[in-house]
Amino acid sequence: MVDVVSPADRSRMMASIKGKNSQPELLVRRLLFASGYRFRLHRRDLPGTPDIVMAGRKVAIFVHGCFWHMHQGCRYAKMPATRPDFWKAKFEANVERDRRAVERLRALGWRVLCIWECSTRDAEASAGLQGAMGSWIDGGERLGEIGTPSPS
Repeated sequence: MVDVVSPADRSRMMASIKGKNSQPELLVRRLLFASGYRFRLHRRDLPGTPDIVMAGRKVAIFVHGCFWHMHQGCRYAKMPATRPDFWKAKFEANVERDRRAVERLRALGWRVLCIWECSTRDAEASAGLQGAMGSWIDGGERLGEIGTPSPS
């Protein structure tokens, strides 16, 4: 399949995608702060540079985009029609990098929570997000995930 925009336009569009301070991440931070949690952002000294870190609780939180991190079963995690070999390799590398970061954090004694973008996309999806995050943070689980894949 041929791309519908020029390579220069596609490059400009892809370059504008944020790696930090995305809308889902800002929403998660706002909800955590409103719940009374205090945290640090993007700790580069930790494996995977977690988006949100609560050092006193040894909690690391990643806010993953469903497309870039291939949220299994989610309608937002579609494989692009153009250059499928390139995208497949890119997504597999992203997923493997995420897995290694979580593994290393857990080996260091951190609890890790992954919040998927689909749980922040609209009012209905994010309605229970604040409570779900609080329950997980205050609970004892070592690994957690919030985000129900959207039906296709």
